[in-house]
Amino acid sequence: MRILFTRVGLADDRTQELVDRLLKWQWEDGGWNCDKNPGATNSSFNETLIPIRGLARFANITGDSHARQAVTRSADVILKRSLFKRIRDGQIIDLNFIKLHYPNYWHYDVLFALKVMAEAGFIMDSRCGEGLDLLESKKTRDGGFPAEAKYYRVDDKRLSGHSRIDWGGTSKVHSNPFVTLDALIVLKKSGRFVL
Repeated sequence: MRILFTRVGLADDRTQELVDRLLKWQWEDGGWNCDKNPGATNSSFNETLIPIRGLARFANITGDSHARQAVTRSADVILKRSLFKRIRDGQIIDLNFIKLHYPNYWHYDVLFALKVMAEAGFIMDSRCGEGLDLLESKKTRDGGFPAEAKYYRVDDKRLSGHSRIDWGGTSKVHSNPFVTLDALIVLKKSGRFVL
């Protein structure tokens, strides 16, 4: 909502308060995590990506240097892991991270990460390379990109994880129009796709 409010010029003092809270709650490693375990030291990818997106938009519109610095620190949390790999052994952090989904809601995947990196101005960072390669490898025969998994169920229930909309379904061989649009935008911004 903050992105929408900022984008359409409806931001007010509450927007600044949200930004201030995000800056205050940023973890030492640069990201965010709601883990209450006192021994937790690493930020969560799921909980870091959306603040990056909101703060980057805010910084781009307002020129706020504190927000921009927070975006740079938090983007590094994800970039130094090549968007989906553990630092200690280079293995995939979570198999859901390398599957394409739409919509993501609050969940993380490599395409959503690339989209946020593009919006935040980091898509040309060489550490996006493996993610971009992975994305390109998922191109379907029809030139699109598939939704390989989903986080929703289509029905009329008003519960978490339920949607009244079928967002194009899932497949490994047929493209999904929503995933394809996001993928082509990311590839265009990265210089890998020219119209």
